[in-house]
Amino acid sequence: MLNKPGRMDEQEEQLEIVNEHGEVTGLAPRSVIHGNPSLIHRVVHVLVFNGKGELLLQKRSMNKDVAPGRWDTSVGGHVGAGEELSLSAKREMGEELGISGLEVEYLYSYKHTNPYETELVTTYRCTHEGMIRFNTDEIDEVRHWRIDEINESLGKGLFSDNFEDEFRTYLSLQTPRQSGP
Repeated sequence: MLNKPGRMDEQEEQLEIVNEHGEVTGLAPRSVIHGNPSLIHRVVHVLVFNGKGELLLQKRSMNKDVAPGRWDTSVGGHVGAGEELSLSAKREMGEELGISGLEVEYLYSYKHTNPYETELVTTYRCTHEGMIRFNTDEIDEVRHWRIDEINESLGKGLFSDNFEDEFRTYLSLQTPRQSGP
């Protein structure tokens, strides 16, 4: 719909509201869900490792409304209305990092709550050695981190609270032989 000559009126992203079991209970604009932690919405994360077991992290753009300038999960994004979770994860990998054609492995799901929002997070992982063409509108920088380097940096304000929650969940579910890809 045109609102001025030559400009399209951008439709606000609609997110599914879910219960703690992931069952859809409604639909609302992102602006209503963000800022109201009583409304749970679904997101996907992908932990992208290299062959050395280092985890790729993204430094969020300073224009982001959540955790600007903080290091965060390799890939993270909202699940589209009616979208299957693994397809959402693959779509987000393409949009954020320019990675396509990779399979993702399901790891776990958990609920993350902070004063701003409540997310039902589904996490996947993959190994990628190729080119990263990150979205410069959303991401300022990407780099691989060693697991011990992340551990040493927790609680120092470098990471988003969501990533710190994600990383602790990941570590708690790994055996010593599974600490990489």
